[in-house]
Amino acid sequence: MPSSPVGHSTLPTTSTSQAAVSSRLRSNPWLTLLAMASGLFMVQLDASVVAIANPAIGRGLSASTADLQWVTNAYLLALAAALIMGGKLGDRFGRRTFYMTGVAGFTIASVAIGLAGSIEGVIAFRAAQGLFGALLVPNTLGMLRAVFPPRKFGMAVGIWAMVASVSTALGPIVGGLLVEHVSWESVFYINAPIGLIALVFSAVVLPQTKNSTGHHRFDIRGVALLALGLLCVVFGVVKGETWGWASAGTLAAVVTGVLVLVIFGWYENRTEHPLLPMRLFRNPALTTGTIIMALNYFVMLGVILFVMLYLQNLRGFSPVEAGLRALPLSLASLVASPLGAALTGRFGARVSMPLGMLLEAGAAFGMLSWDTHSSYSTMWPPFVALGLGVGMVLSASSDAIVGNAPVKDAGVAGGLQATALQIGGALGTSVLVSLISARVGSTLTGELTGAGVPPALADGLGEAGDAVAMGVSPSSSGMSAQLSAAVIEGSGRAFMNGLQSAVLITGTLCVVGAVLAGVGVRSTQSSPARAGGTP
Repeated sequence: MPSSPVGHSTLPTTSTSQAAVSSRLRSNPWLTLLAMASGLFMVQLDASVVAIANPAIGRGLSASTADLQWVTNAYLLALAAALIMGGKLGDRFGRRTFYMTGVAGFTIASVAIGLAGSIEGVIAFRAAQGLFGALLVPNTLGMLRAVFPPRKFGMAVGIWAMVASVSTALGPIVGGLLVEHVSWESVFYINAPIGLIALVFSAVVLPQTKNSTGHHRFDIRGVALLALGLLCVVFGVVKGETWGWASAGTLAAVVTGVLVLVIFGWYENRTEHPLLPMRLFRNPALTTGTIIMALNYFVMLGVILFVMLYLQNLRGFSPVEAGLRALPLSLASLVASPLGAALTGRFGARVSMPLGMLLEAGAAFGMLSWDTHSSYSTMWPPFVALGLGVGMVLSASSDAIVGNAPVKDAGVAGGLQATALQIGGALGTSVLVSLISARVGSTLTGELTGAGVPPALADGLGEAGDAVAMGVSPSSSGMSAQLSAAVIEGSGRAFMNGLQSAVLITGTLCVVGAVLAGVGVRSTQSSPARAGGTP
């Protein structure tokens, strides 16, 4: 009996049509980029809003300063230790799978932080955030490397970098608004709708990409060595500011970490299936890009930290007011990342990377003109230069790292890029705060005396150096108006001494970075590795 036209054609046609639509969605690299951007936006925004929320967390949960340090450090340690492993898992077992696992886990952990009700719970779930973030972040770049052709990869990275820069810079504004008008828990709850949207959209549009690994073994020993080495180094860095950089604890942690990482490199060169192939570092552009990426976030996170101390604690602006004054940084980043990608595509990273570093140097040296009463006209030009420089360098160095790695190692390269970023950021916040603290400690008594504070009282107030290094004046309600004004003026000058030392060192490092980028990236042509491998 012949089939009816309806029975013969309707269901297959519908099924075929749906499959065709799904195939078109999953084969569109720009939709993939949009999905990657949504998850990246959530992670980068979260990292910067937490800094604004920390004081409110401390008050709400009766947490000590040490507890609040671990709110940040638990996340940072977990993230840094697992980033390269997260990229390797995506390369081998599927980037879509591990990216979406990261998004889901990060979202759930964020909600759990808001519901925790104790500082111990917050710290534990912050560590969970870090682990899931380590699955998410490297696979964003790994996926882009797999789906975009080489000629369009640079622009894709530029947009990726724009999202990373803008979401980080928007953090103080968003965090300030939420903390002031809702609650500290809301800075974590906001990740729920963002994460849900990212998950649903990713499920629809993301293709599955991975390597054909055959019978390759997973490098468990390499994972353990790398995680231990990075944990020790980052732990030493984040504790260096409180323990002292020359203390036995700091030196032991950093030296142990470096030795373990040396052993890791030796082992990776001798194992058949390495976690992090050392051959990647034979490419000078990739190696230079890794160093410059670390320096870029050393500058960005370190400068944002002391700029916020200056605006909020010294100048007395609220978190929202301070965030609005730093808005030119965000807007400049919005322009700089695609601009950096376009310059990199046209002239190579050898031009765009040093140019970005010189803009950051100009921003740092421009802050040398600031004082305790600077007008906004002296503030916004350095913010613009910093935003332009950071966005340009982020785009160019990401392209240099991931774009010069074979496609089969794209996730690992993304993990390497993100690890350099995290270590650089940790160094920036710790080292620059230490520089400010040291300079404040050596000049506070003299500045107080110079402002009219009696020498005996100035000596006593010298013990408040830690508070002054945060931009907080040691004046009290029991002082006369004249004496209080003198204490505020003298402590403000001491803080500015510290800030100027920090920006001088920062600007000098940026100049060195510009030279290194110009020398290390020797050719404007793409490496052969750009075309190597298969998704």
